[in-house]
Amino acid sequence: MQNLIDRTAEINKMLARYGVKFGIYKNNVFKEQLFPFDPLPRIITKEEYIPLEKGLIQRVDALNLFLKDVYTDKQIVKDGVIPEDFVFSSSGYLPECEGMVPPKGIYSHISGIDLVQAKDKSWYILEDNLRIPSGASYPLIARELCRRASPQTYQSNRIIDNRNYHKLLRDTMENVNCGGIPVIMTPGRYNAAYFEHSYLAERSGCVLAMCSDLFVNENVLYYRDYKGEKMRVGVIYRRISDEYLDPMTFNSESLIGVPNIMDVYRAGNVAIVNAPGNGVADDKGIYYFVPKMIRYYLNEEPILKNAPTYLPFYEEDRKYVLDNLEKLVIKDVAEAGGYGVIFGRDLTKEQLENMKQLLIRESRRFIAQEVIDFLDLDIMEGNERVPRKADLRAFVLSGETTKVWASGLTRFSRQADSFVVNSSQGGGFKDTWVLSQ
Repeated sequence: MQNLIDRTAEINKMLARYGVKFGIYKNNVFKEQLFPFDPLPRIITKEEYIPLEKGLIQRVDALNLFLKDVYTDKQIVKDGVIPEDFVFSSSGYLPECEGMVPPKGIYSHISGIDLVQAKDKSWYILEDNLRIPSGASYPLIARELCRRASPQTYQSNRIIDNRNYHKLLRDTMENVNCGGIPVIMTPGRYNAAYFEHSYLAERSGCVLAMCSDLFVNENVLYYRDYKGEKMRVGVIYRRISDEYLDPMTFNSESLIGVPNIMDVYRAGNVAIVNAPGNGVADDKGIYYFVPKMIRYYLNEEPILKNAPTYLPFYEEDRKYVLDNLEKLVIKDVAEAGGYGVIFGRDLTKEQLENMKQLLIRESRRFIAQEVIDFLDLDIMEGNERVPRKADLRAFVLSGETTKVWASGLTRFSRQADSFVVNSSQGGGFKDTWVLSQ
């Protein structure tokens, strides 16, 4: 391990050389920056990993069943498990996807599940990301470069090899391929995760394409290469948001989508990974109901816990939130990337009162959660080890079966006492070691 620590500067230089960056838009300005890497890994023992893996598979299977149900029979709504107006008022619910069942009934092929580990070592789910979760490429390339810098570290520790992600990705895509080449669709280099798009395309052997490379003809999607030759596309891993995917169906002003791709999808001539409309299942309000989904669809008790969550939408919960606001964290269900997160303890009396009035007026817009004092992990700050808050994004791939990638993206706060770990908020990342024994 010490050898890895000693080579940290060299590893970060290699990450910079390979363009391992993320980009953010702030004040209408695009800024690209390096994602700082810390050499001290998060270590998950085999004993810890077994229930974690089972719980993640259980959760994603239930979420996929919910998505199929909510766009077809709506039985969970009819049975009163989730309120109808709560589901269909979600900004992630797309009426345009009504009645459409994707190939093999899989909606979330690649799920990014965000967890934290409490100090008693229990895992809590913070968020389900089922639209276009990013981040797998960072631990993937970091492990590769760390192996180069310090091969003896990996020879002397029993770590499950994480270099199979590209195979898991390709197998997941091929499982739903409708007959044609596999494509990873990127909006271009000014996207925050462009490095990941290009890296995963190279590693998985998929074609990296922009919207200008793709076109629809007679209900079939084609890719046109640099020679002008066209090839049929059977599965597309799209890395753009639903609203920009097809200007003929969603946002008519989109310049990064493919006109009529939804017609091809409806006809069953292409698989879209992940399916349009998944946002209804990773709505922060719907998160509250996932344990009920697991019981409803699988007839099982949830293995992993939600963070204790309250919905101001319900009168009883709203009363609790208003009475205890100063000790809760409030999240805007429409925000992501660490934005729209408000800690009640940080608000003035006036701000608390304003927040209470907002919660009363717009109760569907927010959830409230107890603050979990989650585990600190050591990071290197100069030559010193210091504790910082860290989460884990686990990647779950749903194909012929549902599998968890034995790795993950561990993000940490670079500020003492901060609970916000997102890269867009200045966080860093480290590798995640899952031990084989």
